[in-house]
Amino acid sequence: MKGFFRWFKSNTKIKRWIFLIIIGILLCLYGMAEILTSSQLEFMNLAKIATIFVIGFICIIYSIIAIQKRTLEILVEDTDRRLKDEKSNVKTLIFNKRVYNQGPKVVAIGGGTGLNSVLRGLKNYTDNITAIVTVSDYGEQKTESRKLLETLPLDDIKESIVALSSKEEAMESLMNFKFKYGKLKNLSFSDIYFLAMQDLYKDFTESVKQSENIFNITGKVLPVTMEEIKICAELEDGTVIESKDKIPEVMNNKTCKISRIFINPSNCKPAPGVIEAIMEADAIIIGPGSLYTNVIPNLLVKGVAKAIKDSKAFKVYVSNLMTEPGQTDNYSLSEHIKAINEHVGKGVIEYCMYDTGEIVPEYIRKYNMEGSELVEQDVSKVKVEGVYLIQRKLSHIENGYIRHNPDAIAASIIQLICDDLKFNNMENNAQYMMLSNKLKDSKKSLKEKEKENKETIKKEKKNNQRHGKSKFFEKYNDRIQSIKEADLKQKEKMQKNDKTNARKSKVLDKKH
Repeated sequence: MKGFFRWFKSNTKIKRWIFLIIIGILLCLYGMAEILTSSQLEFMNLAKIATIFVIGFICIIYSIIAIQKRTLEILVEDTDRRLKDEKSNVKTLIFNKRVYNQGPKVVAIGGGTGLNSVLRGLKNYTDNITAIVTVSDYGEQKTESRKLLETLPLDDIKESIVALSSKEEAMESLMNFKFKYGKLKNLSFSDIYFLAMQDLYKDFTESVKQSENIFNITGKVLPVTMEEIKICAELEDGTVIESKDKIPEVMNNKTCKISRIFINPSNCKPAPGVIEAIMEADAIIIGPGSLYTNVIPNLLVKGVAKAIKDSKAFKVYVSNLMTEPGQTDNYSLSEHIKAINEHVGKGVIEYCMYDTGEIVPEYIRKYNMEGSELVEQDVSKVKVEGVYLIQRKLSHIENGYIRHNPDAIAASIIQLICDDLKFNNMENNAQYMMLSNKLKDSKKSLKEKEKENKETIKKEKKNNQRHGKSKFFEKYNDRIQSIKEADLKQKEKMQKNDKTNARKSKVLDKKH
């Protein structure tokens, strides 16, 4: 009986149609009663009775159709977790599990928050996602948990599993949980779990694959290689840095840039399934993320770059929004692409997706203080590299920070696939209809979120305004302050370079 009464709850939207059916039945019964009780029927009376009967009959039929439609919508809402926060209608029925499984095959290569932004957006369009991540701690110190259990560095794998989860917050809490008492004190749940899975399946890649079913995530996560790799940087002056955490420190004391990145061991083989996923992909996404520690190292694993070049998929590089201190200082868009081409050769990047640059200066100032700047969009130089450009509004403000918008990145990637299907006259294809319908909803949602974002920024500006100052000061104070701080930082950098050059000249004088 409880199940029966659930149909009468307000959120089911069924009661209105039941009420309309009752009205329709009453109208039909009234029409029939008039015919049966009338001794003589004139044309006008007959027309009136017929009209009432037809209206009643239409109400009944329309209500039955509406109830069936609403029942299907409820079924979709309850069985498809992706529609929990969306307004469902019968069109969303195409978004069933079978069609998701037949969705486009997308491979995302990288690591860190950049890769996770891409995964977070793509999981709303397809189940055929493969995240290929680095197995490296980038030279950072091992945690106590890793030392005791002797496990591989799994941070990127754990973060990708979180990004592909339907309940990200709960999954993140579980993956980062550390025991605080007993024999398990200071041990991480994720380290214990993956160690147990590896012992159970006798294969690390298989243990990660089986975890997809256990955690019920969308898509799959693959380590780029089975071996723990060490990421090393060689500077233009020949200095070799073997720890990621030391790169900014060393770079601040030098005036030269990173010449190349290499991995150790250099001949490590890709993990099972990596090459196959790349070759079968409809789209391959590289970045966003740290150029020298998240993006390029994955491409240096034996066979990965060649497989990307040979693949018929769309090869899209998603540009970083800001430069990274100690790694890509003063790097423009073309220099990011050039660095990738110099390491693995041309053909890995076919399209470059970059932001419109419409970022509020007040937020950029936070990054300027830490040594980061907006990536310069030198479009003409990018074209020389033989790369097609896609300009999109990729950035948004999240908790006071500039972040990549997962929905905008995913929508742009899926639009590429849709355009290709349309070019091949596949508008009636189930995949095209599914993606096209979803894109329409996503674009509306993005516009609404953009308006909300602008309103939030306006409110913050009003709250931060200083009273008693001129209108010019209130309007441009933050921008003026940003310019002043940027100039100050530039002067400090120049002074540091002068000191370094003076130190070098003294050393040369002593030698002579």
